[in-house]
Amino acid sequence: MIVRKWADRLIGLSATLAAIGLIFEVGVVLVDVVGRSFGKPLYGSQDLIGMTMVILVFGAMALCDRKGGHISVDLFERYYPRAMNHFIDVISALLGAVIFFGIAWTVYDSSKWSILLNHSTNLLNLPKFWFQYALCGLAIVTAIGMALRAIELTFTKKDIRFDRRLNE
Repeated sequence: MIVRKWADRLIGLSATLAAIGLIFEVGVVLVDVVGRSFGKPLYGSQDLIGMTMVILVFGAMALCDRKGGHISVDLFERYYPRAMNHFIDVISALLGAVIFFGIAWTVYDSSKWSILLNHSTNLLNLPKFWFQYALCGLAIVTAIGMALRAIELTFTKKDIRFDRRLNE
């Protein structure tokens, strides 16, 4: 399906951004720790780490859902009929999509205030709205992935998270 192919590409891009963010974070922490041992900590490292954490966490979220990495409690799953478990999976994917669209909308609304009030980080004065826009985009990618999973579950009855080819 062409939609799944493009969604996987978006998820891959999102995960790549998260990986770059992780490498950057490790570099900042390394430089800061070594600098502290010489009495010269990296100025603004808290700002850099805090803002990069937004990209790292929300960038990896879509891939986490795609691979089935979100927490699930299957305490009663064996007691429910297969159709009910399937229904719960579809509703969970839809609810996740709604939550991530809600996060994107709320943060986008907050970014307008950040622009208006000129909010920035404490030390380096990095404008916060850029990171809020990044969070919005990455949350939308996650929401689209979850919505697409709900659609696939509904019509194909196949959960892409447990496709053997994906996990190999």
